[in-house]
Amino acid sequence: MRAEPHASMPYWKLSNFYFFYFASLGALIPYWALYLESLGFTPRQIGELMAILMATKIVAPNIWGWIADHTGQGMRVVRLGSLLAMLSFATISIAEGYFQIAMVMLVFSFFWNAVLPQFEAVTLSHLGTNHCRYSNIRLWGSVGFIVTVAGIGSLLDHYSIDFLPLLLLVLLGAIWLTGLQVPEHYSRQTYHDELPLRRVLVRPEVIILLVCCFLMQASHGPYYTFYSLYLEQYGYSRSFIGQLWALGVIAEVGAFLIMYWLVPRFGLGNLLAASLLLAALRWLLIGLWPETLLLVVAAQLLHAASFGVFHAAAIAKVYHLFTGRYRGRGQALYSSFGFGAGGAIGSLYSGYLWDSFGSSASFLVAAVVAMVGSVLAWRFLGLEVD
Repeated sequence: MRAEPHASMPYWKLSNFYFFYFASLGALIPYWALYLESLGFTPRQIGELMAILMATKIVAPNIWGWIADHTGQGMRVVRLGSLLAMLSFATISIAEGYFQIAMVMLVFSFFWNAVLPQFEAVTLSHLGTNHCRYSNIRLWGSVGFIVTVAGIGSLLDHYSIDFLPLLLLVLLGAIWLTGLQVPEHYSRQTYHDELPLRRVLVRPEVIILLVCCFLMQASHGPYYTFYSLYLEQYGYSRSFIGQLWALGVIAEVGAFLIMYWLVPRFGLGNLLAASLLLAALRWLLIGLWPETLLLVVAAQLLHAASFGVFHAAAIAKVYHLFTGRYRGRGQALYSSFGFGAGGAIGSLYSGYLWDSFGSSASFLVAAVVAMVGSVLAWRFLGLEVD
């Protein structure tokens, strides 16, 4: 049997959670590197500290995913993770020096990174057979990101970045409070006829999908870690940089809105391959022509493909490949290989390349990484419409 959604699917409760979760991401990802720079850290140290945020996604989602799948209480995991993330991040105000800040980021991100994969599984469980509506709920996360990234960018032209930790703490509190409002959804499925998880993991399609997710997020490393610092080098104001971040997410929202039209016409595999190819183009534009405003804007519009289309297609592909009791761990593996391992490696190589070869080099390497992923996706996941 396939799980059906409740008659009154909690659209706004799910949407509110996405709004605040990605609002916190809009404060953290574009601006945390600027905050660390204000504390006197070098590009290499910033790359290492940002890699911690990504590296915990390798472990945390799988631990919490296993708990959620075995208890059937995904929302309890989400609520507990949100609360512990907020409490651990509150200690950033007393942390001093590289190692203390690294420890706070390690503990905070271990709990924070447990939250989203399980909430994705809960959302898809509520949607049931209407999983194509996922993008219409997830887009509110993009709206939350836009609000914070544009607002903070404008504030930074007039105020010190010292307010950032307090703002993040408030947003983490909002995540926990909205999580309390979302009801659990218990599936009535039976699982006795399912393959063991190890049999699912060795399927070539699953392996290639996870590799492509890793490569896509590894290619985003320079963007998520250094994009704001990179553009500051070329004279762009912080308010305008915030607007560029917002523009990328507006393009992402547009992609979410048309996914229902794209998927049946092109198929998930083809969309993944095309997204990786366009990501490679995006990093080339940023790396080679950062002083050409038109091309910088065009590169941000490509966020529609490199994140929007890719993420929605990958989430759907994982949903199809990991069924029943493995839904939570499927989303956890997607997060671990992509945003976790891929994001951590991306942050590390971008910091080292920045120190050794200059800021543009990291974006050029990112283009190569995305191109490799595109070739793999075309060869093994594309061609046929799903």
